[in-house]
Amino acid sequence: MVDATPNTERAASGVGRIPSGLFILTAAHEDRRTGMLASWVQQVSFIPLMVSVAVAKGRSIMPLISDARQFALCQVGKDDKILMRKFASGISDDEDPFLGLDLVQQAGLNTPVLANAIAWVECDLACHFDVEGDHDLFIGTVRDGNAGDDEPFVHIRTDGSKY
Repeated sequence: MVDATPNTERAASGVGRIPSGLFILTAAHEDRRTGMLASWVQQVSFIPLMVSVAVAKGRSIMPLISDARQFALCQVGKDDKILMRKFASGISDDEDPFLGLDLVQQAGLNTPVLANAIAWVECDLACHFDVEGDHDLFIGTVRDGNAGDDEPFVHIRTDGSKY
């Protein structure tokens, strides 16, 4: 007989081996803008072109995405320790983390897009799911984007139960 009891520890090691990139998730609404380091990003549709990003509950970016109905994902390069450090630590609500950073300047682009990103996509929010876990899932329809030739940072965890 097969044991049907979940082996969470063993399963977490398998989940941790799922590779992901590192991205700066950005959003802006009215006079506020912010960003955070995100690693759970995935394409979810070809037509229309859509991506998903998981965000820990309670992060200050969540209401900005919901109110603006837009977000951007800026992919971090393999050796870009500056962006990783800046956005990995929490950003206070009264801080503008983009001051001093070069942004992509484009007509109609309200969401901050980092010029130093090796790739970026700007999305209109298609849906927001509370998956009843410790993260929520945002799905966006891609409206614009661009990519360079630099190598992305690839993140593989040893344990799927923590970053």
